[in-house]
This record gives sequence, C-alpha cells and structure tokens, in this order.
Amino acid sequence: MRRVWAVILRQLYLYKRSLTRLLEIFYWPTMDLLLWGFVSVYLERSAKDVPLFVSYFIGALILWDILFRAEQGISVSFLEDMWSRNLVNIFVSPITLSEYILGLLAIAFFKVILAFITMSVLGWLFYSFNIFTLGISLLPLALNLVAMGCAVGIFTTALILRFGLEAEILAWAIVFLFLPFSAVFYPVGVLPPAIRAAANFIPSSHVFEGMRAVIHTGVFPAKEVLYAALLNMAYFSASLLFFLKVFKSVLVRGIIPKIGE
Repeated sequence: MRRVWAVILRQLYLYKRSLTRLLEIFYWPTMDLLLWGFVSVYLERSAKDVPLFVSYFIGALILWDILFRAEQGISVSFLEDMWSRNLVNIFVSPITLSEYILGLLAIAFFKVILAFITMSVLGWLFYSFNIFTLGISLLPLALNLVAMGCAVGIFTTALILRFGLEAEILAWAIVFLFLPFSAVFYPVGVLPPAIRAAANFIPSSHVFEGMRAVIHTGVFPAKEVLYAALLNMAYFSASLLFFLKVFKSVLVRGIIPKIGE
C-alpha cells in the first residue's frame, strides 16, 4: 500500500503545484452544466407536454461526467508520466504493474469525486436539481460508470503505451465513441435498429436507461444495473489482460525507454 500511495502522491503533487491542472477538473464540468442546463430549461418551458427535461438532462450530464472523469483519471495520469519521461524511473523501482494500476485507479476515483461534488452543487444552485433524488439507485449506477470509465481508460493507456505519444489524442477521443451508443440524453428506443443492438452491449446505455426509469417511476432499475455490472466485469477483465499483453510486448521490444524521444 505504501507503493500504491507513492503513485497517488506523485499525481497529487502535480495538482498542488499547477493551478491550470486543478482548474481543468472544475472548468469543463461547470461549462457543460451551464450549457446543457440552459438548453434543458428552454426545452422544458417550450414543451409543456414533455416534463422533466431538466431532471433528464442534468442528471444525465452529471452521470456522463463520472464516466468521462474515470477514463481521464487513468489515461491522462499515465500521460503525465510519459510527458515527463518518468516511466523508466517507475518501472525500475520496486513498484509492480498491479500497484501502479491501483494508484491510477485511485487517482481516477479522486477526480470522479471532485467533479461529482462540483456538478451536484452547481446543479442544485443553478437549476434546483438534486441528483440524490435518485436515492439508493445512484450508487450502483455511478459505480457502473466508474467501472466502465476505468476499463476504457486502461484500454486507452495500453494503446498509448504501444503506439507512443502520437496516440495521446485517444485519451480524450476514445471515450466519446461510446457517447452515441450510451443514449445519454435520449432513450435507446430512438436509435436505429443496428445501433440499438450495439447499445445493448454498452454498460453505460443500461445505466442511463436506468436513470431515466428511476426519475420517471421511482423504481430501482435492477435489470439495467445487473446487465451493466456483468458487461463491466467482462470489459474490465479484458482491458486488464490487453494492457498486460501490451506491457509485456513493449518490455521485450525495449520501447519504454524510447517513449517521448
């Protein structure tokens, strides 16, 4: 645990000494909340026969940011070590690969908590929306999004490790590939049949369907939570195996010392 804490502390020092990095955690969630919050208020006022726009949109936005921040917590933290050419220092130390990944997972969880608190408070202040109206359902829905975000982050990190810094754009881009399939701001039923079939295999689509069900009916979405959890277990395990395979490959090929050159 001391070595895991060392990985966490290395990342925390970056935010302690860099205001711009700290602002990044709060700036984008605030901008997203303002933009989509005003859109949802406008739609709710314009369409009297379709209520709860604010609840659907702001709730979806807060939950989507959980997924996004979890992915960013893994991939961008790894990029910090690549940018500073610190990977060699890390992997010649006693830190094992599993300890390093645990440290990145802890940083991802830390970022998720900060962003969640920020958006929840602003959502309540600006739009009188309380995300905790989801009740006990909020916890399994949020945890499923964290698990998916971490799985995507580990997979992205493996790709960056394999292809080097020219692949760093994936840290921001790859998670948005899941956005159309996740049905964040609309129900899965509006998707074309082919995309709807693909959405059934995306954990986040079940989470957002469950969120809307809770807001609309107040019933715990047991089916959606179970599907999301099973998919996340499969994808998280696959992402870890993929990362391990890539890591062994780059060790054999001697790529790590050359990263960043």
